[in-house]
Amino acid sequence: MTLVAASERNYDSRPNIEQQPHTENRLNICVTSQHRYMRSPDGAVWTDGKYDYIFWTRYLDEFDGVRVIARVRDVPTSPANGKRVDGAGISVAPLPFVRGPLGYLLNARKLSAAARAAVQSGDAVMLRVPGEIALCLDTWMWKTIRPYGVEVVGDPYELYAPGSVKSVFRPLLRAFYPWRMRQECAAAATASYVTESTLQKSYPPASAIFHTHYSSIELDDAAYADSPKRFDAAGSPTRLVFVGTLAQLYKAPDTLLRAFALAVAEKLDLTLTIIGDGQHRAELENLAARLNIAPRVRFAGQLAGFSAVKAELDTADLFVLASHQEGLPRATIEAMARGLPCIGSTVGGTPELLPPEDMVSPGNERALANKITEVVRDPARMTRMAERNFLKSREYHQDRLRTRRAAHYAALKKATQR
Repeated sequence: MTLVAASERNYDSRPNIEQQPHTENRLNICVTSQHRYMRSPDGAVWTDGKYDYIFWTRYLDEFDGVRVIARVRDVPTSPANGKRVDGAGISVAPLPFVRGPLGYLLNARKLSAAARAAVQSGDAVMLRVPGEIALCLDTWMWKTIRPYGVEVVGDPYELYAPGSVKSVFRPLLRAFYPWRMRQECAAAATASYVTESTLQKSYPPASAIFHTHYSSIELDDAAYADSPKRFDAAGSPTRLVFVGTLAQLYKAPDTLLRAFALAVAEKLDLTLTIIGDGQHRAELENLAARLNIAPRVRFAGQLAGFSAVKAELDTADLFVLASHQEGLPRATIEAMARGLPCIGSTVGGTPELLPPEDMVSPGNERALANKITEVVRDPARMTRMAERNFLKSREYHQDRLRTRRAAHYAALKKATQR
């Protein structure tokens, strides 16, 4: 088995999966994805930045081809700032483009039929959970006694916590998804988790199977700053930064805006940059205006690639992500790699990254405001936080994660062939 760096792969290095029928020595993998994609008239599949072609090539370290099972909508032209998803070795099996719990319920049969049709008889199957796309296959896998792997990337109990998602179905979903995901993990042939121990306690794998842990993040040498930031005196202003989706509120940007306003009221000279986009952006911009902090808040939108995000992180002084739910927050690790002090919330795998004194309980805007205030007023503490975070982030370098990831893929390949 040869591990190939993602940056070394290109569209011409492998034939397309659809041109590769199964042979005795070949094995493809189908992977479910919650991400929604776009398809242009020429048949190419695009993303707004996340889960692009490079992300899916990690499975090519062990498998000959990857078929991504995800929702796809047709668009009239290729998106201007989009990234290509399909290419050599990677194809996308399109599911009906539905949104929300009601959309899933109304189209469950169509979704499940399309997902099952995407899986060929000899394919390995990986369910990325939680999510309704995994639900399209799990019951079928159980009935056919077919082995599959799981990659556990979040906690649905936290995902549907109060204030995280605006839906009348939220209480029902908070009860259903954790129950179902425990079944998915218990019945899996192999399992991996983005946390070292946190998610494993709530969603344990069967005792006899192969299981490991690794983040979805890919940090190469270029992702790291030369050294952590130093803060010799209180700057003016202190620049805060947030990175996360605005499609839902589970990253708690609304809580951050309210906490930011409280901190500004304490006579702190602060600015805030919010990186990310989604359906709640206008609502959040209006909230900033109502809180009289709009001149201090910049909505940067969705940036094109990590290089653009990295540039924003390098001009910031403090990263804040007080989410309602997390698996293991990639954005926090990326900020740590740039040598930034970070404030997080006590959810998911965040306590595996940050010490207790750098976290607050989720949804508590007053506690978050107090934490921001005490950190910003102590430059020596900010320096210590930056140094500790920079050192911790080295544990998530791609070279360390690839070894565990490759072991998981090899175990799933063996279970499938058996």
